[in-house]
Amino acid sequence: MSEPGTPGISVVICAYTEDRFEDVLAAVASVRAQSRPALETLLVVDHNPALLDRLGKEFKDPQDGTAVRVLANAGPRGLSAGRNTGIAAARGEIVAFLDDDAVAERDWLRYLAEAYTDPRVMAVGGRTEPVWASGRRPDWFPEEFDWVVGCTYRGLPPGRVRVRNVLGGNASFRRSAFDQAGGFATGIGRDGDKRPLGGEETELCIRLSRACPDAVLLIDDRAVIHHRVPEVREHFRYFRTRTYAEGLSKALVARSVGAAKGLESERRYTTRVLPAGVARGLRDALLGRPGGAGRAGAIVAGVLTAAAGYAVGSLRARRGAVTFSVADIERTGGGGGDRGSGAARRTGAGEGGEAHG
Repeated sequence: MSEPGTPGISVVICAYTEDRFEDVLAAVASVRAQSRPALETLLVVDHNPALLDRLGKEFKDPQDGTAVRVLANAGPRGLSAGRNTGIAAARGEIVAFLDDDAVAERDWLRYLAEAYTDPRVMAVGGRTEPVWASGRRPDWFPEEFDWVVGCTYRGLPPGRVRVRNVLGGNASFRRSAFDQAGGFATGIGRDGDKRPLGGEETELCIRLSRACPDAVLLIDDRAVIHHRVPEVREHFRYFRTRTYAEGLSKALVARSVGAAKGLESERRYTTRVLPAGVARGLRDALLGRPGGAGRAGAIVAGVLTAAAGYAVGSLRARRGAVTFSVADIERTGGGGGDRGSGAARRTGAGEGGEAHG
């Protein structure tokens, strides 16, 4: 239960594969151990009946006074619809999202909640640290590209700062934000084991800022989670695939909300952060430090593959080959999750319209 006089926080964890069953249990345990208790934890299972049944049995009885509800994704397959299902069922005034293969530090929710004393704050994100399967960061892997593995990357400002968008695996929103701007857009983000797309939280945050011009979105780097990076994602092949997919995603985001906003942060990142990273890598190489040349090369390769993805994605969007929809989130009142994605407003990427209609 939440503390008296403070907004209740519902934590949503979306899961899709039994391969991460133990990770899901660890994620839930980290929520239960919070210094600032959650009102509830919602586990949303993405079209996997076996996992739904298994988690339903695991969390049949409440423990430690913190309810865990297991729900089926009520929308189409994918992370966005799963999150929308959780939002619709949430009882809390704040909805926080935690990746299914991450664990939160003890004060995670406390730091997220602090910022909401300002009524203008509509979203707060935190810092995500990688936990490499090999036990250490690959020498060639640049910190500027930690977003490739779902983590906070070099170039983001430190402290509690205002940002254009939060990062979806460690984020929170006022429940009212979804009433005003709609939910996560389906058709942009991840869909099970398919191409590792992203950008759905960026699109939502820009749409939210347009719907609520006075809205404040923050990142507080004290709200820390630790995100597991599997061995397959430590290789350059995944790095290349993910950066290309990010380009595809950014093209759709830009088509939805306009390139000016859709690429605002990316321009600074590409023109300032990445050149500094290349220079740092080359300097390390000259000094004989391990991986310096590899990091510089990876940054250049990442930029080129993301640019290629953006070009292909833009062409597809102009041809109207890609569509997505934004859900009007309908509250389910804490029911069984039989519905939750609400009435979808379909948006054709080729139309260039704003996703919030």
